[in-house]
Amino acid sequence: MSGPLYVPVLQARPHAAEAYRQLSPAVQRAVVPLWSFLPRTGLSLDALTAHLQREAHALNKVQRHYPAWVDMPVADETQLAALAGVLSDLGALTLLRPVTGPRRTEHQQSSAFEAARRSGRGLGIRVALSGEWDGATTPLVRDLLDRAGLAVETDLLLDLGAVRADRTDAVKEALRALDALIPLTQWRTAAVLSGGFPEVTAEMLEQGLRSEPRTDWQCWCGVTDSGRSYVPSVSYGDYGIQPTRAFTREPSAGRGGPPWGVLRYTIEESFVLGKMLARGDDRAAANRAMARKILELPEFRGAMASAGESWLRDCARGHGGAAGTGNATVWLRVGNVQHMSYVVRSLLA
Repeated sequence: MSGPLYVPVLQARPHAAEAYRQLSPAVQRAVVPLWSFLPRTGLSLDALTAHLQREAHALNKVQRHYPAWVDMPVADETQLAALAGVLSDLGALTLLRPVTGPRRTEHQQSSAFEAARRSGRGLGIRVALSGEWDGATTPLVRDLLDRAGLAVETDLLLDLGAVRADRTDAVKEALRALDALIPLTQWRTAAVLSGGFPEVTAEMLEQGLRSEPRTDWQCWCGVTDSGRSYVPSVSYGDYGIQPTRAFTREPSAGRGGPPWGVLRYTIEESFVLGKMLARGDDRAAANRAMARKILELPEFRGAMASAGESWLRDCARGHGGAAGTGNATVWLRVGNVQHMSYVVRSLLA
């Protein structure tokens, strides 16, 4: 069993695709994303298919050198049918790997198997574990492996979902799941995914920079400290700089978003959060001041650490005028770039 160093769950949206593109070549080689398509309701099948085709082809372009998984875990039958058609059309021309999992619909599972066989790139099996490990999941995963057969390489994506401070049993339950699932086959990749980024409110950010614990990273450290023989072959994964619930909500439409946003910076044990203004006469000055606060952190890694740190330096210095202080899309991109770059270097240390 071998696999990537790092598996980030990323939204299948332009800001995340651009963040991945901006990673240095050395970091990109260590990263295999799990691209998550967000639910889209109220669209006809034709309109939905056209939308997913645009997003899938954009991902296929940015992933032209390295593989990745694609999934739509929160979707109705219409959305699943549209995505299945898009993946089928891509066929062998893509490095994108379909994903299925136990307790998903028969239609979704069959579509994923068909896409995996057509592409020859293999299949991700995503096992959700939001609480206690259920031993009844093991035979369901074994059935999926039997259906895939030896001709389809398979990847285990153990998804713990949100792991915050109140989830004290996450390490124990993850190990119970891995103990049961790792022996089932010769997995090409096995990864543990979890999300520790908080749901942020404006009130949380009123006192300047705020630190929130990286509980997902703490969970991973607990897994690696367990001494299990398979641990060196298991990859780390997270939900980056967004809460897990952001992957189940439809993207907002129009220009009526909140008047504030979040600047994010990742350090060893914490996410550092700063409030950014989306509008107002003092927006540019306030945003540049917040970027300077991050540059003043003892843990700031320097402007050359990644394209994310370079942007923070330029924002703090006033480069690009008011436009250079960004917007919600830019802050997400910058946060993802610095976070993924830092995680890879932490795992290599």
